[in-house]
Amino acid sequence: MRIESASRAMLPALLLLLAACGKTEAPPAASAAAVAPAAASAELQALYERSCKGCHAVPGTGAPLTGNVQAWAPRVAQGIDTLLDHTINGFQSMPPMGACMDCSEEQFEELIELMSGTAFD
Repeated sequence: MRIESASRAMLPALLLLLAACGKTEAPPAASAAAVAPAAASAELQALYERSCKGCHAVPGTGAPLTGNVQAWAPRVAQGIDTLLDHTINGFQSMPPMGACMDCSEEQFEELIELMSGTAFD
C-alpha cells in the first residue's frame, strides 16, 4: 500500500516533466535541408559537420534546423550582430563558441548564413 501511495504522489510531478518535454520546435518542412547545402565550400561544410550539425540537423534539440527558414526568421530579424554574440558567448542551449573553439567570427557568420539561408550585408 505504501508503494502505491508514493506512486500516486509522484504522478503529478511525472506528468509535469512529460509536459515540459513536449515543448519542441515543429519539424521542418520536407524541403528543409538536414545537412549543409552542397554549395558550401569544403572548409565550411567540414566546420558545419563537426560543430553545427549535431544540433542544427536534429529535430527536438531546440536549435533552428538548417534550411528551416521559418525557424530562423525570428533569429535573423535580430540581426547578425546579435546572432554572432549568441554564438560566441552562448545563449540558452547554444554553447559558447557554438562548439567550434577554433572558428573565426567570419566563419561563424558564414555558418549562420549557411544554416539560415540568409545573406547578411
